[in-house]
Amino acid sequence: MKTQTPILLNRANLAKMPADFKRPSYNVENVKTGIVHIGVGGFHRAHEAMYVDRLMAKTGDLSWGICGVGLRENDRAMKKVLDEQDNLYTLIEKYKDGTRKASVIGAMTGFLMAQDNPQAVIDKMAEPEVHIVSLTITEGGYNFDASTGEFIAANPEVIHDIENPRSPKLVFGYLVAALKKRKENQIKPFTVMSCDNIQHNGQVLKKMLLSFIELFDTALADWVNENVSFPNSMVDRITPATTEEDITTLKSKGVEDGWPVVCEPFEQWVIEDNFCNEKPELNLVGAQFVDDVAPYEKLKLRMLNAGHSVLGLIGSVAGLDTIHESVDVMQLKRLLSVFMEKEVMPTLDMVEGIDVFEYRDTLISRFSNPFIKDTLARICLESSAKLPVFLLPTVRDNLASGRNVSISALVIACWAYYSDKHSSQDGKPLEVNDVLAETLHGAAINNHLDSLSFLKLEAVFGSLVNQNQFTVCYKAFVERLYQGEPVLLICEEVANNLLELATAC
Repeated sequence: MKTQTPILLNRANLAKMPADFKRPSYNVENVKTGIVHIGVGGFHRAHEAMYVDRLMAKTGDLSWGICGVGLRENDRAMKKVLDEQDNLYTLIEKYKDGTRKASVIGAMTGFLMAQDNPQAVIDKMAEPEVHIVSLTITEGGYNFDASTGEFIAANPEVIHDIENPRSPKLVFGYLVAALKKRKENQIKPFTVMSCDNIQHNGQVLKKMLLSFIELFDTALADWVNENVSFPNSMVDRITPATTEEDITTLKSKGVEDGWPVVCEPFEQWVIEDNFCNEKPELNLVGAQFVDDVAPYEKLKLRMLNAGHSVLGLIGSVAGLDTIHESVDVMQLKRLLSVFMEKEVMPTLDMVEGIDVFEYRDTLISRFSNPFIKDTLARICLESSAKLPVFLLPTVRDNLASGRNVSISALVIACWAYYSDKHSSQDGKPLEVNDVLAETLHGAAINNHLDSLSFLKLEAVFGSLVNQNQFTVCYKAFVERLYQGEPVLLICEEVANNLLELATAC
């Protein structure tokens, strides 16, 4: 397509979009809100909103539009873009062969900033037409202690929300206020659906919400427990951060979009069929409703998400920048493959219709897409919330069964080095973007004196430091990294040992 003056994406200009841009086949003016979604980022727009857009196009049922909610000030930039574009945005799928497919998504109906008008958010969630409140608030948004799994009642924002129920800060305060209003007005409660990468995410969300309510209203907690559904779900689509290059490339194709979304072609959504209110027929457009999501969750979290962390932390220490670059390095690709086969697969449950070896190979192929350019910095973001969910359950299962944990130990050793040095082995600066960044650094700075210093961080690792089978291996890796031994050579050795069925520790 020839370069042309870009057209601003909005409702008035929909008909003027380039011919190779897929546009909503339905009238976006007629879309009504049936879902409120908290945490509108790239992933939500590439996943749930895409599925809803696809559903409306297929069925003509326009009652399932999504009103976004931002709880944090940094959500304001997203609101500004969506407001300017009449809630439209471009979804760009990037294929391994360089092909790009662009679609305009019309599923969003609006965006509310909670701090601007908390009551407006509560009122929107309490509308009878809203059947689902969904969430992508990342692992840290659930306010649980990673080592115990319990709700952190001492969080100052929790205390604020209890004392200020009409102007909450946390998602729990808004959910409670809206559910209470629906109960008082005799309106059927909405289903609360997590779309975050947490195993048993619905159960976790229910536990956290009930723990919050029980602090001040046990009767309401009982009502929520008896009447509100929290389906577990497994979500999957690699969605890197949008870059200026993505925006500029889109402009060169004739479309001006302040915040397009880029993603891989693959998508998957498995949802527990547990809704207390109406549900959209997402099964008509590729989603799966199942009785038990757990096997799918475990497979995806332990293979894909943990695999990302393997590449992210080791690759960062090795001085690499992106996921596809890491997979292109023979030692890392091989280590990842062995990690999935030798450490993860023995812990998985059977998943009907899925061959885990094919699943592994597909994952590695997805990781190798050079056009996704998923940065290791993004993968390492909030590792203190991710690794207790993605990696440590595998470690604990393997330790309980006496199986090998050497690759997991190497990953955490690299995390310790990363948290201390804030640089790769060749001196490239590494930024630690983590709510526990100072705590992690404080624990890691003594690695050179006490190689178990980082592992003693109980809030992250629990009692892992007391597991001798793990610590012997971990300690050796920490010492080797601090002695300057190249991490890729360590990777090669560990993979070889495991493939030879030898003990790496």
